[in-house]
Amino acid sequence: MLKESVRKYLGAQIAADQNMPRGNVTDAAYSQHASLPNLPSTISSSISITLLRPKTHATASVYPQVSRAMASRASPRPSSLRSSASTSDGIDPIQEEVVSTDGHVSAPTERSPLLPHPAPAQSPKPRLARNPILVLLAIFAFAVAMSVVLKTLLGEFDDASDGDPDTGHPPGTDPRGRRHPAVLATGSKAGVATENQLCSQIGLDVLLEHGTAVDAAVASTLCVGVLNMFSSGIGGGGFMIVRDPTKCYGRDAGADCAEHMTIDFRETAPAAANKTMYVGRVPRAQFGGLAVGVPGELRGLEEAHRRWGRLPWKRLVQPSIELARSAKVSKELARRLVWFGGFMLDDPVWREVFVNPETGELLKEGDSIHRHAYARTLQSIADHGPDAFYTGPIANHLVNTTQKNGGILTLDDMAAYKVVVQPALRGSWLGKRIYTTHAPTSGPVVLSILNMLSLIPDFATTGPTSVNLHRFVETLKFGFGQRTELADPAFVSDQDRKRMAEIPTMEEAQRIVPNITDDRTHALDYYHPKFDIVADHGTMHLSILDAHGMAVAVTSTVNLIFGSRVMDRETGVILNDEMDDTSTPGVPNAFGLAPSPFNYPEPRKRPLSSTCPTIVETEDGEVEMVLGGSGGSRIFSAVLQTLFNYVLWGMDLSQAIEAPRLHHQLLPTQLSVETGYSNKSLAGLLGRGHEVAWLDIDLGVAEVQAVAATRRGRHRKVFAASDSRKGGIAVAV
Repeated sequence: MLKESVRKYLGAQIAADQNMPRGNVTDAAYSQHASLPNLPSTISSSISITLLRPKTHATASVYPQVSRAMASRASPRPSSLRSSASTSDGIDPIQEEVVSTDGHVSAPTERSPLLPHPAPAQSPKPRLARNPILVLLAIFAFAVAMSVVLKTLLGEFDDASDGDPDTGHPPGTDPRGRRHPAVLATGSKAGVATENQLCSQIGLDVLLEHGTAVDAAVASTLCVGVLNMFSSGIGGGGFMIVRDPTKCYGRDAGADCAEHMTIDFRETAPAAANKTMYVGRVPRAQFGGLAVGVPGELRGLEEAHRRWGRLPWKRLVQPSIELARSAKVSKELARRLVWFGGFMLDDPVWREVFVNPETGELLKEGDSIHRHAYARTLQSIADHGPDAFYTGPIANHLVNTTQKNGGILTLDDMAAYKVVVQPALRGSWLGKRIYTTHAPTSGPVVLSILNMLSLIPDFATTGPTSVNLHRFVETLKFGFGQRTELADPAFVSDQDRKRMAEIPTMEEAQRIVPNITDDRTHALDYYHPKFDIVADHGTMHLSILDAHGMAVAVTSTVNLIFGSRVMDRETGVILNDEMDDTSTPGVPNAFGLAPSPFNYPEPRKRPLSSTCPTIVETEDGEVEMVLGGSGGSRIFSAVLQTLFNYVLWGMDLSQAIEAPRLHHQLLPTQLSVETGYSNKSLAGLLGRGHEVAWLDIDLGVAEVQAVAATRRGRHRKVFAASDSRKGGIAVAV
């Protein structure tokens, strides 16, 4: 079989001939159904595919060898059989099971992955050897054949794409049919994309009442905090980018007339925070009062509304008050309760809201949910503004609850919280203008990766080939190396601040790109990470474009699912665990990387973030895309791939979001690959030495919400799409 021979040749020849590590497919810890998609119909009734890795691979001691048996059947049965034996050639023997199409699984048998060649028989030389011309022709023919095989394995012949030349999708993997229905909303004026259909509609209703995009963002952000409280809420914080077109209304307005501003409303460390507060007690950075940072979401929304809002503040809060009083449990909330809500059964505060009093079980999809205390809090904020949250009875309750749970939050911390407003970070890519957020977000890394790829001449023109996927992964790895040098700019030296400013420059990209090799990936230290990788979590994102050209991208979070798991009974506020995004002094990690001193806790300091709310404009200054994502450390890789899919590779906005994605963040050393990629793409990645971990695309670990616009003359079309991985539905008008 071609699939088997591809991998055998890949493992036995390429690694030996080109000194490239063999690939190894392993189970993602959270994936329950993983298989190679799109196996051709000509495959025989049983097949076993095993992908190998030598013992000398850089991560061999960290990630065990796993073999997977796969077949074209309705319910794939993953295999993770291992052997403790070893062969003399340095490669572990493989426990292999054979799965037939009727579901029968044979008993595992052990074989050596590299069978020894028999000794050559002693026989007279054939007549061919006596003719040097025929010998040369035979050698030439063999060389041509082998070059074809190698190039096919490395994906060099997939010039258009690995699938449908019109869509760029692998055959049979149209994402609209893969999970929740995906919707591409179209209109001519405005679009709203959030992770919940009700919240998208609330934002659109605000626009239809002649509110601005910022008005809609305030209303929709508060709504998501009510319905998807596991991801965000007024007990958290985040970042926002706003495009203000006010100065573009005059006749003499040029292409640079719009202003682009960012609002940093990231949580800050309490004044009593110190660098060693989690030494010896790291779990307390995740759960409990000590994990809580000073919430910033309401101050961020307040500042945006003060600058760019039009409708009354109370009007924007009112829909969320009504939803807090009574709403239905969505599929997404029900899923999170099943996976993460077990602690609620034993906590009386959480139990009041999330447990059905009649059955004693966690709420299920379609059940009614009542957050009465949260509704009262929102009503007070609607009547008296965000000051009611940061001072007075609400602040008292939040501080008392945090301290009772071991925290250090004070009333002074609440009253002293301030947002940071500044012009957006600007870059360019293929003639387009890219605007994003500053550190401590990963906006600088997004611009750096775009710069790197712009210096690779055929990346933008040859489609999602396996070599381009490999190139993108390599830029991601360099980008995560750069990310270890980012931090809150207010807490670093002038020299470190200068280094941070270099990251999004073209000069930095020119220094890195010569180190990107098309034929192989490399070990961890090749990408020069200075410190350990900080992995953040959770989040929600929304994108909005109004009829006047104002654009808003907001990313907000309580960090881990349900934040710190501290909810104040009197206010109903779920408090963040953003302090988990800081680093803790101590021993280096398993790869010898020390925790980043740039990210140690300090009073009033903002932790590092993977968020990157982004606005893309054409060369003429017209809005082309408004996008961002949720999903912790995977955010900016998901945002970048959506951008490539839409701008470069011919997908519509919904397809661009729904398509399968790759992710690599240096640590762990595996390349995470969502199910849905073609075998050809996979072979090309394995052939370059990537260690692949399957991730079920339906699990939804990173999600993108986006709005796009096109214009022909005076006619504009608006597209809005939300990621079905999280059940979102966008709307447009």
